[in-house]
Amino acid sequence: MAILVCGGAGYIGSHAVYQLVKAGEEVVIIDNLQHGHRGAINPAAKFYQGDIRDAKILDQIFTENKIEAVIHFAAYIEAGESVEKPLKYFNNNVYGMQILLESMVRNGVDKIVFSSTAATYGEPEKFPIEENDRKQPINPYGESKLIMEKMMKWVSRANGVRFVSLRYFNAAGAVEDGSIGEDHHPETHLIPLILQVPLGKRDHITIFGEDYPTPDGTCLRDYIHVIDLADAHILALKYLREGGASNVFNLGNGQGFSVKEMIIAAEKVTGQKIKTEMGTRRAGDPAQLIASSDKARKILGWTPQFADVEKIISTAWTWHKNHPNGYGD
Repeated sequence: MAILVCGGAGYIGSHAVYQLVKAGEEVVIIDNLQHGHRGAINPAAKFYQGDIRDAKILDQIFTENKIEAVIHFAAYIEAGESVEKPLKYFNNNVYGMQILLESMVRNGVDKIVFSSTAATYGEPEKFPIEENDRKQPINPYGESKLIMEKMMKWVSRANGVRFVSLRYFNAAGAVEDGSIGEDHHPETHLIPLILQVPLGKRDHITIFGEDYPTPDGTCLRDYIHVIDLADAHILALKYLREGGASNVFNLGNGQGFSVKEMIIAAEKVTGQKIKTEMGTRRAGDPAQLIASSDKARKILGWTPQFADVEKIISTAWTWHKNHPNGYGD
């Protein structure tokens, strides 16, 4: 039996495939390569180039392969862009989930692990965030992911498709050998943007707002190493295989780091001074997002291996030094 990874040529998806293959799983990937990369496709996996909004190719995959479960990474993820282009996000994320679930039901596939986000909470009422806290997204991206979770909940009740939704925020880092890593066009994630300065690809890093209600005025985020995230998806798959009921888990180190702190840490890792400039706040950015992962630790047995932010940045630095132009495709 195989695992279908939707978005398996993307950043987190490719690392999940890496860990699945390492664990001896048979893996099938579907990716439209809009944001994914051919160079990130694991040669041990079977690859279909296609879009999850295309029911025909999904049915083909389920017919040609014995798919046991789905791991879903194929969503648009940029909060700022979602504010400007909400319909783009609802079409890809929500409609994409609809077509995927319909195909799963048609083909008798009853397990899905979903890559969700802490953006479902919006501006949290307390820290660290717990799974049952109020969910009031402040951007269409978070709203779309929350709708996707609700879709799985109702399909679970109606059709018996059990799910695990994993809510996390800032994925970071890369495989330690630097063979695969983060490569977005355009790049919007903080750590690779910071590292573009010592790589000579940009003159400075812009800090978007220093008037947030945080210790140094810049946004606080909980950074999780991408391999720790990949491992959590595999543990969620194990949980479903063992008969676990549909469930939602936060994934976090439980510690927030500000934008300024991340820049200082990157300077230590690279040994170079990183020039900064101040910008205005971006729409849809909460002041802080720090997750409690006690539930995932207790029920899934998940323990992050990369809790040190400098270690996380150092793995990203290895990737970016070895691949200054990313995958080059």
